[in-house]
Amino acid sequence: MSIYSFTAKSITGEDIPLSRYKGKVLLIVNTASRCGFTPQYRELQTLYDKYQSAGLEILAFPCNQFMNQEPGTDQQIQSFCETQYGITFPLFSKVEVKGENAHPLFQYLTKEAPGIVNEQIKWNFTKFLVNRKGEVVGRYAPTTSPMKIEQEIQTLLEEAIETTGGQT
Repeated sequence: MSIYSFTAKSITGEDIPLSRYKGKVLLIVNTASRCGFTPQYRELQTLYDKYQSAGLEILAFPCNQFMNQEPGTDQQIQSFCETQYGITFPLFSKVEVKGENAHPLFQYLTKEAPGIVNEQIKWNFTKFLVNRKGEVVGRYAPTTSPMKIEQEIQTLLEEAIETTGGQT
């Protein structure tokens, strides 16, 4: 099993196989529009603008499990993200990220990169970094600014180039 084994519904209702992102560096984030960390959308978009052409994809999964901080419909969430933050990276339909109804992707992510106390996600804007092989290589707390992950993202993007660069 790998990250590419999963499918998720886009914010517009399309089933997206994550195999679509094979060969990309992924930053997967559970998000919310009414959270103290919501301004991180701005930094996520900055990273996306800077590194998308080099192979970075940011996948945002809205979640309403933490103090009802994402109460809107998918359409309302999409509109908010586009108008307030100019988001152009992929947004997915609202999911649960913990508990027995957690989306299978998040069940997998939390098993591959458990938290300090336990596997469960504790709040919005938990971030998972995935290399180009589909391996989960990092988990970052909601308090971690996306820009603090930039060096790790650059390293993963460069490693992929070095790995495939000299082959004929």
